[in-house]
Amino acid sequence: MILSSRLAISGLVFFVASVAASAQTIEYRVLATNKTSTSQKEMNEASEAGFQFGGVMGGETSFGGSEVVTIMYRKPSSEKGRFAYKLLATSKTSTMQKELQEAGDEGFEYKGQTVYKSTFGGKEVVTILELDRTLKNRPRYEYRLLATKKTSTMQKELQEAGAEGFEFVGVTVADTAMGGTEVVSILRRVGK
Repeated sequence: MILSSRLAISGLVFFVASVAASAQTIEYRVLATNKTSTSQKEMNEASEAGFQFGGVMGGETSFGGSEVVTIMYRKPSSEKGRFAYKLLATSKTSTMQKELQEAGDEGFEYKGQTVYKSTFGGKEVVTILELDRTLKNRPRYEYRLLATKKTSTMQKELQEAGAEGFEFVGVTVADTAMGGTEVVSILRRVGK
């Protein structure tokens, strides 16, 4: 009786552990392309299959050359098509600020940034934004982009933006067409 109870308990523990382990399975999808428009399209296609953004990096890959590499992931509980993505890529600070703000007005949230050397646009800052379609009352974001060659200037500008309630979300340091080697920081606050 004791042996059969122990076997039953052991079997139950094994079953629960197996179910728990399979419930934790996470799938990944690596997207790599040398065209930013293709990257946005592939991210939204992956979202339709239940994947969401994990991370991004621009750089030289062994076989693809200069590419934007994006990692998407999917958990068993992921909803298909929950997220929409925008990929902003530009070499001009004013253009990025304008595009960030337009996306923020729609409720898109900053998720990541990198610098990437595109085939046609040269070196560009690339920013990934995500919209959660399930939120009924989406927050609207006000974005501020800061770009400078001097870290001391960035320190001052970050302090000023922080005093206005802007929260830091990302930074890149790279040789861009925005103005040579620059520190590019993106900040946001919930819109008013």
